[in-house]
Amino acid sequence: MRDTHNVFHLAIPCQDLDDAYEFYVTRLGCKLARRYADRITLDFFGDQVVCHLAPEKIDTHPQVYPRHFGITFRDRQDYENLLRLIEIRQIPFFAGPSTRFKDTVEEHTTLCILDPSNNVLEFKHYQDHRMMY
Repeated sequence: MRDTHNVFHLAIPCQDLDDAYEFYVTRLGCKLARRYADRITLDFFGDQVVCHLAPEKIDTHPQVYPRHFGITFRDRQDYENLLRLIEIRQIPFFAGPSTRFKDTVEEHTTLCILDPSNNVLEFKHYQDHRMMY
């Protein structure tokens, strides 16, 4: 099983490394781990996201389903803090904050944003943390 010594890794396409840096580091507050001519590696909320320069692989019609990634926050305050950061830094919503599966054990709040390369990011919080998986 995963422990604090293991990190999930995700590689995504990007059309411009400077734009990716601006979005992930400057606006979302992720930490830059490494930068090369063809990619940047980020500490994305404790996991690793690598933005690979691949302008020919950009999704020109992004949709939430079936492909997106993000964070499911265990603590509601962490979700609220990120929501506030998005609002303060005026990051446009792809799908604004909403509640799904209201009044069920799977009830959760969710929001989606797009990075500059049309990768969809979803952030959410479940009322019952047992539903995180």
